[in-house]
Amino acid sequence: MESQRGDYLISTEKAKLQIDIIHHYLKHEAYWTTGRTKAMTEKSIDNSLCFGIYHNDNQIGFARVVTDYTVFGYLCDLFILNDYQGHGLGKWMIETILEYLDAKGVRWTMLATRDAHELYEEYGGFQKLYLPEKWMGRVNPRLLESSGQSYSVPGDGM
Repeated sequence: MESQRGDYLISTEKAKLQIDIIHHYLKHEAYWTTGRTKAMTEKSIDNSLCFGIYHNDNQIGFARVVTDYTVFGYLCDLFILNDYQGHGLGKWMIETILEYLDAKGVRWTMLATRDAHELYEEYGGFQKLYLPEKWMGRVNPRLLESSGQSYSVPGDGM
């Protein structure tokens, strides 16, 4: 899938992804990915539906969706590089991702955010979880055992 706006392109083609840019942002600038190694970034990309946004072939943003393409999608790791923020690219990215998922028939899409609730509500139609007391999560206990590292999980610190 590709969507073009002027000099900007959104694509799901994994061969276009610039892993070093993605990993650098996730490791050094994103608040939600503490402890993520480059190998973890690569594996998560390999096993997800990915969207890259490019300006003149340079990657300036990214998002991925963990999905079965039918019932469920989890939107995560969405970012636009700081120099490109404020131009509506994040909004376009959200709209493009959701149009793609909707066309595939995905019934339920969720995400976690600390600071972008209004953006996702306005441009994606996201709402706070209905009956949040029924939702549960689990952290892999192996991550917590004697690793000496701290790990973030969806919703942690948000």
